[in-house]
Amino acid sequence: MAILDSFSRAGEGASRIAEKYIPEAWVVCMFLTVVAFGLAIFGAGAGVEESVLAWGNGMWGFLSITMQFSISILAAYACVMSPLGFKAFDRLASIPNPDKPLQAVLLMAIVTTVTGYLNWALCFVVSAMFIPFLARRNPNTDVRVMSAAAFMGVGTVTNAGLSGSAALIVATPGNPLMNPAVGEPSLTRLIPITETIFSSFNLTVLAVISVVSIVGAVLLHPRPGMRVVTFDEERIKRILPTPPELPERRNSPAGWLENQRFWCYLAGGLMLYTLGHSIATKGFGASWNINAYNAVFLGGAMLLHGNPLSLTASVRRGLDAAWGIILQFPFYAAISGLLTGTVLGKWLGGLFVAFSSQQMFPLVVYVYSAIMNFFIPSGGSKWLIEAPYLLDAARTLGVSDVTVTMAYIYGDTLTNLIHPYMAIPIVAITGLKFADFAGYAFMVGVLLAVVMTGAMLMIPLNM
Repeated sequence: MAILDSFSRAGEGASRIAEKYIPEAWVVCMFLTVVAFGLAIFGAGAGVEESVLAWGNGMWGFLSITMQFSISILAAYACVMSPLGFKAFDRLASIPNPDKPLQAVLLMAIVTTVTGYLNWALCFVVSAMFIPFLARRNPNTDVRVMSAAAFMGVGTVTNAGLSGSAALIVATPGNPLMNPAVGEPSLTRLIPITETIFSSFNLTVLAVISVVSIVGAVLLHPRPGMRVVTFDEERIKRILPTPPELPERRNSPAGWLENQRFWCYLAGGLMLYTLGHSIATKGFGASWNINAYNAVFLGGAMLLHGNPLSLTASVRRGLDAAWGIILQFPFYAAISGLLTGTVLGKWLGGLFVAFSSQQMFPLVVYVYSAIMNFFIPSGGSKWLIEAPYLLDAARTLGVSDVTVTMAYIYGDTLTNLIHPYMAIPIVAITGLKFADFAGYAFMVGVLLAVVMTGAMLMIPLNM
């Protein structure tokens, strides 16, 4: 019990430090911008104007994914705000015993781990939206730990799960690593997912880190006598995605048209049929991406609501949960532009490679990927930037492409636990500050870092 109490108190201490020193998420983004400029100019030797232009020109590079992520939140929000979606979430939230807060944290950790393995976008949105339901049904549970538990999926299993971007890229015919616009290919063959996300090594790693993160999250809940932060009924009511109340029906042709279920069923049916046709003709692996996810949830929201006025009211309320993405993504895109538009990315990679050996290279890639994730929090786009020089260095050291890919995937996941970018939906939906739960997430991250350091030292060099 003394060890458990110490761990819980350490989480509380880390949380207090985070609350004191970590500012708003957008300010963190700007702080990372300053760090990136400093490294580019004083470390990599890039010119001041060159760096400024690279940053500015890259700012709009994430517009597509910004819209995709925004729709992800709006669509998921609309699904939950439907009568059926609300009942399903509420019933799931009622499973834990309200007098036993650890059960609520356990359920949240399991939900985020399962959804994270299935799809990163699903985990990104659903875990955040489940918090108000769980807080409502379990008023004695600390919402900071609950939010940290909701954060677990994106920091443990998403990148090595079914929707892992890097693994899907190297398995896709015609990918930019095999068919670059300029230069030599970085890959000499396609790497099927059976060698990456479905390899015995990866499945073992996922099982271990899932257990570690779930148990760690549960043990972080404040013990008796410690400070517990909860939401009052008024706040829960304000953030709970309840089904909208429909206005009185207008006695006019327009009122008749806007209340016809046909419109929602038509749009939802068309979207889902198109996706189903793609899966049937191209296969699930070639069809399932964030657009497919959005089609499922947006089409599902239309079918669940039926009434157009109910649908549009839900989407309007969901905009409050999407503002953080709309504001912050362009600035992270700008940091990405600074890395790709100057020699900063190659300079950082060269630092790690220069001090590595064959046996240590997977660990070096793991650490490097984790650090780079602060500047480009997008596993797929970052992999396309880093893969050419990481794979080239790996071949020089005698390490296989598969091993490097997996080491990259694991490292790219770790720092998600302490990255405000990944917490945008939780912050937007709950109204908490990132600092409120960052300390607890950091403690789980420490446990995972220890486990994964051992894994990287044991990973086969020729997977």
